[in-house]
Amino acid sequence: MVRQEAVHTETMASSSEASHPLLNAFRWMLTARMLDDKLAAMYRAGKIHGSVFLGKGQEALSVALGQALRSTDIYAPLIRDSAGRLAFGETITEALRAWLGSPSGPMQARDGNVHRGRPRDGYLPMISHLGAMISVVGGILLAKRIQGQREVVGGTCIGDGGTSTGAFHEAVNLAAVERLPLVIVIANNHYAYSTPAEKQFACKSLVDRAIGYGIDGHTVDGTDLIACHKVIGEAIERARGGNGPQLVVAELLRLCGHGEHDDAHYIEERLKTSPVGRDCLAVAEEQLVKMNLIKRSSVRELKGTIFQKIEAAVQAVASEGEPDPFTHDWQALATRRLADPPLWVFKRGP
Repeated sequence: MVRQEAVHTETMASSSEASHPLLNAFRWMLTARMLDDKLAAMYRAGKIHGSVFLGKGQEALSVALGQALRSTDIYAPLIRDSAGRLAFGETITEALRAWLGSPSGPMQARDGNVHRGRPRDGYLPMISHLGAMISVVGGILLAKRIQGQREVVGGTCIGDGGTSTGAFHEAVNLAAVERLPLVIVIANNHYAYSTPAEKQFACKSLVDRAIGYGIDGHTVDGTDLIACHKVIGEAIERARGGNGPQLVVAELLRLCGHGEHDDAHYIEERLKTSPVGRDCLAVAEEQLVKMNLIKRSSVRELKGTIFQKIEAAVQAVASEGEPDPFTHDWQALATRRLADPPLWVFKRGP
């Protein structure tokens, strides 16, 4: 079943009690944007090794998923999900420790700057082969089912280009057959790196693929925080209620290059000036001001507070240094000291 969602923000309740989650979402969106800007500046200054990928234009969609999931759920973010990561519990310091290669970070300076997470807490480090994350989340959900934990929902994100992979098809097909409580959020930013959508797939909309898998499909304006909050929240509750996988397709535009190494010269001007080219952060601010949840002056104060937090975290993490290859105790996560499962799982022989 494909459900075309037409969400009108004017009809949403305006009471402060009902809208507080939106204010929290805006704070995470703003923090993610400002942290991304800081990372981009540090990358250009040669202070960050590896690539830097920004989520500019995708924060509303990202935060909606990270915020709607429970702490006991499974979250598998991708490279543009700083806002969702913050909403799910990552801190500014934790993120910076990964970006700057601090041995005190969650991955102890291993696996690059975007492959970070806390698997024990249901927060998964991403796999660069992007379609692969769906099968990982599906496997965890199957394990939870075997353990009798049926209230757990898994949420993961993917770009429009990632939906063309074989891994995407196999994972969604299996999840559909098993009726797993899986929510897949597709950020259709109209480009797989620099390949336009019309050269990626022939269907009118990616949500049409839900029909072929026999799962629910939903569409949403990815530039609209309130719409994302509503549609993704409902999709998660449908999955938790036993309705099987939910496919959410969001229309938006990446407002930057694929990475800081890319100037995005290939993005057509018609898309930049179209509704999908709106800046979701600016849209969210207008929405909250209109609903009397925040004042313009408060937004300026919030930016100042976030700026100070980011600068303080950068200084603190930078002082932690890098791992010493001669003294650092390099071990895989599945070893005696760092094992997520009990040690006996890996024991072989008598």
